[in-house]
Amino acid sequence: MKQIKRQQDDMIVQKSNNNKKQKLQNEIPINRYCFEDLANEILFEIFDYLDMYHVYKGFFNLNERFKTLVININSLIKINISTMSKSNFEDYYKNILLPNKHRINLIRSSNLFIVNIIFSQPRMILKFIRLEILILDNINLKYFNKIVEYLNCLPKFHSLTISIGDYIQSLYLLFMNIFRLSKLIYCKIKYKIKSDQQFLSVYLTKYDRSPLKYFIIDGRFPFNSLNNLLCCLPQIRHLSINSLVKFHYSQMNELSSIQLKYLKYISLKFDYINFDKVEKIIKDFFYYVQILRLTTFYDESYLNAKHWEKLISSYMPYLRIFDINHEGSIRNNDLTYHDVINQFNSSFWIEKKYFFSHQHNWQEKLDTGIFYSTNPYRRKDYRFYWELDKEICLHNQNVNLNSVKHIYIYSKKATIKCVNYFPNVTQLTIKHHFKTPDDSITTTLNRMIPLKQLTKLIIETHDFPFDDILKLLCFTSNLYILKVNLSSINEIDPNLVMKNEIFQYLSKTNKIKYLELCDGCSLHKIQLIVNLFSQLEYLKTRVDRKEIEQIVSFLLSKTNKKTQHLFFL
Repeated sequence: MKQIKRQQDDMIVQKSNNNKKQKLQNEIPINRYCFEDLANEILFEIFDYLDMYHVYKGFFNLNERFKTLVININSLIKINISTMSKSNFEDYYKNILLPNKHRINLIRSSNLFIVNIIFSQPRMILKFIRLEILILDNINLKYFNKIVEYLNCLPKFHSLTISIGDYIQSLYLLFMNIFRLSKLIYCKIKYKIKSDQQFLSVYLTKYDRSPLKYFIIDGRFPFNSLNNLLCCLPQIRHLSINSLVKFHYSQMNELSSIQLKYLKYISLKFDYINFDKVEKIIKDFFYYVQILRLTTFYDESYLNAKHWEKLISSYMPYLRIFDINHEGSIRNNDLTYHDVINQFNSSFWIEKKYFFSHQHNWQEKLDTGIFYSTNPYRRKDYRFYWELDKEICLHNQNVNLNSVKHIYIYSKKATIKCVNYFPNVTQLTIKHHFKTPDDSITTTLNRMIPLKQLTKLIIETHDFPFDDILKLLCFTSNLYILKVNLSSINEIDPNLVMKNEIFQYLSKTNKIKYLELCDGCSLHKIQLIVNLFSQLEYLKTRVDRKEIEQIVSFLLSKTNKKTQHLFFL
């Protein structure tokens, strides 16, 4: 009886509590707000967190109030135009870019047609009075040459990043235009020169001085112009050149060296430049350098530890980081490769905490290799070679490779074990189709890099089987950029491949938006590619002139839903 009474009491209490809760809910006013009810100040703060194009697409055509808000944004505007169709850009250009040109402080574009529209009238640049940073990818050199004069008139402009889309005919003209920008502090430039083109010097004089403090050159630059380049950069703090090449065709007058008191960081890659030439540059300009990063080839003099000790002690007293990567062989028959590199283990190097390692790049051959700085390994790229038998070199050691973002695999045959692991790699380049002893290529690669982490994959070899490519794509679910040679497709029936389970799975799951094919493309291959990469936005390839009309017709067909995202061809 007591138990029944207790249950009844509990029910009465619960009912009483429910009544009180319901009464309280009725007394408390419930305020529900729509997004449109937010104050203008709050909406402006939200807009600050969004890309301007997304603000435009999401709100401009919503209603009159939001259109007015978008037009009257008070803060400085950053224009970032990467993946956009021509028709979408024309609306954006008319409604946002032109009316707000006086409030834009950054323009970034990677589309050639967009660059052409913006700068079709070079004098229009003068209207961008608050422009500070300009980032242009794939711009034609003629457009850049036209706008330089007007960029120089902008009071706040100080940072330029450009990638030239066409081949450079005159390096001198390109560098002269950069040096004309009298307020430029930061410049990163990428350009290309035809491999068979006669290389021309950059004839800089004492009248070509630039205020640049940070200069990054991604392109072949003549070594004989390096002296004068440095003489024209009295304020330089950071200099990086990724390809300094020999030049034999003419002589030029060298300017007298100057003290570069602000130069703290320098990174140079020498393509078969002898050490004695580099030594002179070091003695003349690098006294105040704190971080020295060198990539060298061929000349074994770069591995002379005693010579480096004297050079660092006498001419680089402030050096904190000495980062060298040298690939080459030892021709001195009295010394082995290991004898030479072991000279870098003296007290001089240990006291300065400069440590080194190496790997051999030709199987079963120990007189050649890649010698590089460690503790830690600081570079973002790494050239990897498997060895048939790890016992042929007992000097290898584990290295912390956390800095590596891009790994290049050169071997033609893999081994079961991999000495090193690369935990932070996001880009992979495969130079050859390598054979694996037991496991699949994906299993072998996963032992050394996290495949799921990759965003960019480059396969340069023409004999990489299409089946292996598909399997590899299954394990790289976050891949965004793919550059590949698909010659192996030519021997495959496209209709049969598209029925493959792996193919069908990938066609629904892969995220690849950028595809560059190193080989030519037929209509059948294009059809297969479009079915496989349904998210594709950018496609670059070569086609036979006889099939151009058919291919374009197929890609632009309104009934072809597979190409709905494609905007750049």
